[in-house]
Amino acid sequence: GKAFAAPIRNDWGTVEGYDDLMAAADYLEKLSYVDAKRIGVTGGSYGGFMTNWIIGHSNRFAAAVTQRSACNMSSMVMTASGDMGRGFGRHPWSDPEWYRKMSPLTYAENIRTPLLILHSENDLAAKIDQADQLYTVLKLMKKKVEFVRFPEESHGLPRFGRPDRRIARLEWILKWFDKYLK
Repeated sequence: GKAFAAPIRNDWGTVEGYDDLMAAADYLEKLSYVDAKRIGVTGGSYGGFMTNWIIGHSNRFAAAVTQRSACNMSSMVMTASGDMGRGFGRHPWSDPEWYRKMSPLTYAENIRTPLLILHSENDLAAKIDQADQLYTVLKLMKKKVEFVRFPEESHGLPRFGRPDRRIARLEWILKWFDKYLK
């Protein structure tokens, strides 16, 4: 409900989101059938943002897949449609330091987790430049990263995309996790 979501409404990646996800990982690691050294993380949209955030703040995951995500909150707000275009109750030009701290790209140097980036070229919610920026920075830093672009697809690829591209997306995720988690 609203009370549950309110603490992170304008403060993504902070205590409520990150700590909750790490608590879930702690729980998984305690399960007898889970190998704590072979846990992956993935998410799309806000979940993709959180995937980017997590791997910039923790090296506990063996592989990650970020999908249709944000990584540079300043440019995200300046180019996004809908609610994201309204920002976080402040603007990049009036509070650039806040936007820098909120951006997973700021923490790219900390990333040690192999990352697969999946993004649709016609995504208006999280434009393709978000994926381009993250991929370019990680490549320049010589990190383990791959980038798959889906032409003609939108933010809704997993639900509404062309069937062959929806299948391809799932195959990329399986291939990535097979490579790093088996």
